[in-house]
Amino acid sequence: MKDKVYWIINGEVFTQSGFRKCHLKIKNGIVEEIIDKIPEKIDGEFFDAAGCKVIPSFVDMHVHLREPGFSYKETIATGTEAAKAGGFTCVCSMPNLNPAPDSLVNLKVQLDEIEKNARIKVLPYATITKGRNGSEPVDYKALAPFVAGFSDDGSGVQNEEVMKKAMEGIAKTGKILAAHCEVEELLKGGYIHDGDYAKTNGHKGISSSSEWKEVERDIKLAEETGCRLHVCHISTKESVELVRDAKQKGIRVTCETGPHYLTFCDSDLQEYGRFKMNPPIRSVEDRDALRRGIIDGIIDVIATDHAPHSAEEKSRGLKDSAMGVVGLETAFAAVYTTMVKSGLMNFERLIEVMASRPREILKLDPMPYIRVGGKAEIVVVDTDREMLIDPDTFNSKGRSTPYEGMRLFGKIMLTI
Repeated sequence: MKDKVYWIINGEVFTQSGFRKCHLKIKNGIVEEIIDKIPEKIDGEFFDAAGCKVIPSFVDMHVHLREPGFSYKETIATGTEAAKAGGFTCVCSMPNLNPAPDSLVNLKVQLDEIEKNARIKVLPYATITKGRNGSEPVDYKALAPFVAGFSDDGSGVQNEEVMKKAMEGIAKTGKILAAHCEVEELLKGGYIHDGDYAKTNGHKGISSSSEWKEVERDIKLAEETGCRLHVCHISTKESVELVRDAKQKGIRVTCETGPHYLTFCDSDLQEYGRFKMNPPIRSVEDRDALRRGIIDGIIDVIATDHAPHSAEEKSRGLKDSAMGVVGLETAFAAVYTTMVKSGLMNFERLIEVMASRPREILKLDPMPYIRVGGKAEIVVVDTDREMLIDPDTFNSKGRSTPYEGMRLFGKIMLTI
């Protein structure tokens, strides 16, 4: 079979020595050459990346692809096409599906769909408990070779003894337990942050303690069991400090937050379903603590929690709309505009939290920079390109985003 050759020319390539203007030759999916002078004759196809940055592609540890079971919201095909458009070449799919991936038989339903329809690599999570019901453990040893880790995302495991036994079992596999931390008895019917906007506009609030109290519990259990705990979508300043303390003690804990928690606070809320997600957008103090956590390395990863719903499910306002927003196609621009272009952090840190650190946690090739002999998992970005966020242009079936109508910088030009 003929070798497949592709060139990326004239870009600012992120190499071991930092960004440099050079040219990449990719052969059969591997970076074969990084050269300063372009050949007179280029063999194969090429992309002219003049004015753009060429960096490792992104990995999202937390997406909802909705298939099997809820394909009216999203499919593996549409979700992974959205991911590719957003610069991602690998995503981890959450297990709130039907059937739930709580056995090899049920997981195979999803794996077959992935094999047929995924446009990029998809690593599924298996559930922590059977049916995600929070009570009966699954066969962690049998499922581990086929999954990114274990999660009951969408609901927290409420029973401490069940969670401890789960951590003991998952610790033996070496996989992560990705915890949705939420104390259900503290929710009290809330659906947005229990802050000024909720009080002023007559909404029921979700307290910060409903998140951080379960983060605190799960960190304690991780210390007792040695399990690799990954805390999903943290949104409160208390959660940041709990993770900070745990890391200082050497506990095996990592965590993520989402782009929207870095951009918005509850004073930005509007009476639309596109501002409703779980956990909710919280106070300005929480937002600023999350930003500091990203900058100083306490928060390991930015993950989208891409959660598509139908237009009807998101059309019922803040009170009655379904929880969840889409994020794959806006993630890079949102993080770049909020954190890098604003001067809060450098571009290299963005690469860490969106590309290399997720790979490290998942025990993939970490790809801290583009190198000869490395996989050609690459994204070309134009950081000077301003975009008006128009959900009607999304590849995802989901259209609900708090960034709708905003102008963000950072367009994805090419994903390999």
